[in-house]
Amino acid sequence: MEQIFLIDSRVIIWVQEHLRSPGLTCVMRFITHLGDWGAVWILLAAALLIFVKTRRSGICLSVSLAAVFILNNLVLKNVFDRARPFDVISAVLPLIERPHDPSFPSGHAAAAAAAAAALFISKTPLPLSVTSAVLAVGVAFSRLYLGVHYPSDILFGAFFGAVVGGVCSALVMNMFKLLKKRRHKIDT
Repeated sequence: MEQIFLIDSRVIIWVQEHLRSPGLTCVMRFITHLGDWGAVWILLAAALLIFVKTRRSGICLSVSLAAVFILNNLVLKNVFDRARPFDVISAVLPLIERPHDPSFPSGHAAAAAAAAAALFISKTPLPLSVTSAVLAVGVAFSRLYLGVHYPSDILFGAFFGAVVGGVCSALVMNMFKLLKKRRHKIDT
């Protein structure tokens, strides 16, 4: 753990010293706020639920977001209870309002990765899936850039979110297949 903390500290300080600029800070603040409370992903799920062609994707996304919120934000964050980098390393200066919940794992990264995984597995049209994956990477990186998460918070959050999103979406898609088979048997 000491080695991970040392690497985390070096990376976050390097990002702060070498990558920050006024223009990029504006972009990163905008991107990170898209992920606040999963807002962009919830809006996308709602939009997908409206149309019959994308309803399965909307259901997969909704289930994935709910599961990752419960498991990541309500369970894991409280189990690990890791302090935020700005509370531990005096050189880290957050560029947004200081979050008060535990740092590990990153909820923004987990939700973003869960959304991207859900969209790919549910066979959402490729342009939307790819755009969501790119946005997910941006949201995750913005948390490091803005000084509110360690790299390991983000990496684990993204990994965990992708697994949860993938498993939930696979289960939902299998449920739809079973329902379709059952309906086909009833019709014949």
